[in-house]
Amino acid sequence: MNIIRSFATKAVKTSFQDVVIIGGGPAGLTILSAIKTSPKLKHLKCTLVEGQSLEPVQKFYDNPPENYTNKIVSLTPKSIDIMTNKIGNWEFINQDRIKNYDGIIAYDSQDASSRIEFDINLIGKESLATMCEVINIQSSLYKKLQTLKEEGVEDITILDNTKVNEIENPIITEQDLENHDLNQIDPTLEKPNLDWPIVKLNNGEQLQTRLLIGADGYNSPVRKYAQIESRGWAYNRFGVVACIKLQYEDFRSVGWQRFLTTGPLAILPLTEDNATIVWSSTPELSELLLKVNDQIFPHLVTAAMVLEEVDLNYIYSVLQENPNDFSVLQDIEWRLSKFDARTLDENYPLPVVELIPNTRARFPLKMSHADTYVAPRVALVGDAAHTIHPLAGQGLNMGQSDAFALIEALEKGMDRGMDLGSTLVLEDYVSNAWPANHALLGVCDKLHKIFSTDFYPLVFVRGLGMKGLNMFDEVKSLMMKTISGR
Repeated sequence: MNIIRSFATKAVKTSFQDVVIIGGGPAGLTILSAIKTSPKLKHLKCTLVEGQSLEPVQKFYDNPPENYTNKIVSLTPKSIDIMTNKIGNWEFINQDRIKNYDGIIAYDSQDASSRIEFDINLIGKESLATMCEVINIQSSLYKKLQTLKEEGVEDITILDNTKVNEIENPIITEQDLENHDLNQIDPTLEKPNLDWPIVKLNNGEQLQTRLLIGADGYNSPVRKYAQIESRGWAYNRFGVVACIKLQYEDFRSVGWQRFLTTGPLAILPLTEDNATIVWSSTPELSELLLKVNDQIFPHLVTAAMVLEEVDLNYIYSVLQENPNDFSVLQDIEWRLSKFDARTLDENYPLPVVELIPNTRARFPLKMSHADTYVAPRVALVGDAAHTIHPLAGQGLNMGQSDAFALIEALEKGMDRGMDLGSTLVLEDYVSNAWPANHALLGVCDKLHKIFSTDFYPLVFVRGLGMKGLNMFDEVKSLMMKTISGR
């Protein structure tokens, strides 16, 4: 059973809502699911608007593709707890396509002995984090909403393939109100929808809402409407993602990260012999990584996790001339043969043997943070509020925390009988979410800058720091608790 959809009409139709959510990614679907799961909020009339088709999300639950999709995230135990105990969508996650991992091994390309090993046994937990496809999360949330609908929860509307043309902030007079159906307006308001935003859609509809939530990404129209400033910078780096096959299943169940001067390269485990990579690199190298022959690419990833950067730069130069030059495979094999087999087995990830077709993609890396997450009748969550470097894998987890903090603020406002669009209600969300996000953004930004250099004095100091830190289990335990959201 599909959730209600509205269809285009020739005449302009205005629908009054309690909450309109722009964006059907994990953050937007989480907000909608959390509202409709909350005993205090589930009566609210809600509509979610998504510009793309959600048909692949619907189909994933019953008929997932054979291979992994390339948008894969690392979920912290805190995020999983929210999905399990607060929203209830974790029961609809395809469990065959998630992978827990127990630790992270991070090391420096300038000195392989400069490494930190995070082992979950230090904090006595079962896992550090869980790898999961974004579409798996979306599908579980969509299924949860369908289940709520079947159980009789009302006022759940999802409009996909629907774009926002314009958002207006009207000042409605008493004469204007005479032209509306007052039965659709909350009678408890002294001045019904006086300043409620109007969302104009490309299907001819208009939604006028008590609270507008922007879960609409970095270029958020909702943030622009609210005139909220977002500050930050681009890194002049791109992240390249891909799904790969390892030589065999790695039962160590750890994530590997090597800090190259062009940016970190991470290999994270999936089920069986599958894995995913996130390779942060320069614009020129990222273009090369997309062009390299499918059969060469796996060996290039293996080389980048082991070889000296001077060797890597030579291999890159050969492939720049011809991305299909298979002579580099012999060169990579010869250079790897110089390493002791036991050293490779114990200190490096397994060799990569295959690239899953059509999974390579790249995206620009940037750091940004909105000055605030709220304005009158507006709240921002996820990438609309902040974007972060992927080296710590915290982007989606921050969005999940945003959603939960916002729901808590709305529930508190409802308990007090307040207008949910009031900044008096929404400021509680900002005070709980903004400071922690700001601190994490700053840490990731500094790590990127520290490790993206070959300036020897800094390389020497950071090497000493990594070696020293690896000796203090108490400090590593604290870091792991922070990373895992505990």
